[in-house]
Amino acid sequence: MDFEKHQNLHTIIMLKDVIRKWWRSELGFADKQGTVLEWQKGDIVPPPNDFCRLSLFSKEGFRRCNQSVRVLHEKFKGSKKLRRAQFHDCHLGFAIVGAPLYISGEYEGMIFVEGFARQALNERDAEVAKAKIRELNPGATDLDRAAERVPTMVLSEIDKLSDLLEFGVNEIANYEAEMTRRDETIQTLSSELSDRYKFENIIGKSAPMLEVFRLLEKVCNSDSTVLINGESGTGKELVARAIHYNGPRKDKPFVVQNCSAFNDNLLESALFGHTKGSFTGALRDKKGLFEVADGGTFFLDEVGDMSPALQVKLLRVLQEGAFFPVGGTQGKEVDVRVIAATHKDLTDLVKKGEFREDLFYRINVIRIQVPSLRERRDDLPILIDHFLKKHHREGQRARGLAPDAVAVMAAYAWPGNIRELENEIERLLVLGSDLDVIPGDLISSRIRDTVTPGGAAFLPSLGANGKLNAAVEQLEREMIHQGLVRTHNNKSRLSRELGISRSNLILKIAKYGLDPRPPEGGDDTEEPEEASA
Repeated sequence: MDFEKHQNLHTIIMLKDVIRKWWRSELGFADKQGTVLEWQKGDIVPPPNDFCRLSLFSKEGFRRCNQSVRVLHEKFKGSKKLRRAQFHDCHLGFAIVGAPLYISGEYEGMIFVEGFARQALNERDAEVAKAKIRELNPGATDLDRAAERVPTMVLSEIDKLSDLLEFGVNEIANYEAEMTRRDETIQTLSSELSDRYKFENIIGKSAPMLEVFRLLEKVCNSDSTVLINGESGTGKELVARAIHYNGPRKDKPFVVQNCSAFNDNLLESALFGHTKGSFTGALRDKKGLFEVADGGTFFLDEVGDMSPALQVKLLRVLQEGAFFPVGGTQGKEVDVRVIAATHKDLTDLVKKGEFREDLFYRINVIRIQVPSLRERRDDLPILIDHFLKKHHREGQRARGLAPDAVAVMAAYAWPGNIRELENEIERLLVLGSDLDVIPGDLISSRIRDTVTPGGAAFLPSLGANGKLNAAVEQLEREMIHQGLVRTHNNKSRLSRELGISRSNLILKIAKYGLDPRPPEGGDDTEEPEEASA
């Protein structure tokens, strides 16, 4: 139990002040072993009772004072029925009043006040107290004056003090219960976010990404070939890894090959392997990646760049699960799930005769379209936050972006998508490592100049808090509002300018409560080619 944080609770601070003001005493904390925390650390505030002070500052007296507190502690520890404040006389004959602290039904210690008499000392009681102090602290002086100054507390005051101590432990128990509920809520939300919004390292909760997640949930447990479409930098390989590691082949190899990385000869050797002597430099047999991926998943990135000759050989593997190594005469069979990806429009390549139609239909069993960053702007705040945490290094002060930096990033189109955003955040953390908040003027000039020539970004009024989500939403609302005015409410044209779908634009117009009616003298007609779509 961390009693340090309890002493800083506003209620406990007020309770300490009241006890000091009314009874000139200190509130003490003892843990579930009966150890007085302040005394253990050597932090002893001289009590108003001189006898207690003289005892605490002698070795044997300190031990006996601790033992007196422990006697009251043992009463509470020995019976869970004792939930109210109790008192006990210490080794000098003065009273200790304490209240037990229970957290989730378990005894965790107590808070207490000690060192007062329940009635004024008579001559006999004073002599007994002075004799005990002389035994513990032979050098003690002014004992007659100490006897006259002993603080007293009548029964009605003890009742008030007991009520205050019980109030204090209830406040601590309520605080701990609230912290437990908060931690459980955070844990639940974190689990839900992890399960729902994250496959491997894919992060997002925008409508386009939720659609991707829904499709991934259905695709992962199948063995069907998947075609992933998306611009460069959108995270196509992450999607492929998510499919593999959330499916039945997760314990088998996941192999990656970029089809645009090699020429035909090298790519064929990489995919299917070769035999010794099949070409100059082939000094020994070598396994191809299809064989390496046997039982697992083979991710073919940029499959649209594969030559027609290799497309034929890939089609054979997909149809028959067999291939011949370069220079080999004996075929090999493999059980591999193929996931292909490309940033190109394969349908258009088929029409041009640059991609085989039969291969296209073979790899296009299930198609996943990974949205570009400009199509999922709602994810920008959580992506920025994720990359700030990912690339933060020890010694860097930066905790976030300034509102003007947020505005620039929200207005930029991000042609390089997630990869470009991550690189920019990493760059900003290096350049702004000595700043608490990274300003917009540290953003790359190519980004600032693209947003507004000269680098001056439009920045709406963001309020005092400067929260990332609020900044992005306010900028988005203002851009859509100005766009509607500029295009006379032509949503088809505006959606193309903003780089989002028309249906997504309509949802955002409704979300921000923007007036859908045309401005005076305008209309809400759509452009002909989209009106018929």
